Amino acid sequence: VQLQASGGGLVQAGGSLRLSCAASGGTFSSYSLGWFRQAPGKEREFVAAISWYSGSTYYLDLVKGRFTISRDNAKNTLYLQMNALKPEDTAVYYCAARHSVVVTTKASQFDYWGQGTQVTVSS
Repeated sequence: VQLQASGGGLVQAGGSLRLSCAASGGTFSSYSLGWFRQAPGKEREFVAAISWYSGSTYYLDLVKGRFTISRDNAKNTLYLQMNALKPEDTAVYYCAARHSVVVTTKASQFDYWGQGTQVTVSS
């Protein structure tokens, strides 16, 4: 399984970005996928996850109402729409895949990782 993340950049506080993660090499109906982030000097943090089959979603409380995770079955692509961005959202964002329909928030339980994409929110 290969994951290719893109869409990061520099945005002012209050702005929006949409991250994409192109997935290949697997039958993703049996996977769950997620987004994590890591700020300098901090541990990798769960942001959002989705069951590819059911579409059930889970979010970090800090991003609920601002971020939306979704997937496009036809394109095998995962998205993270980020609105009302705050400086504290600044981090490298990673997409990840787990070969299970059961969604988890634990990074250690994801099997595959994409390269990160930098999101910087200026105040």
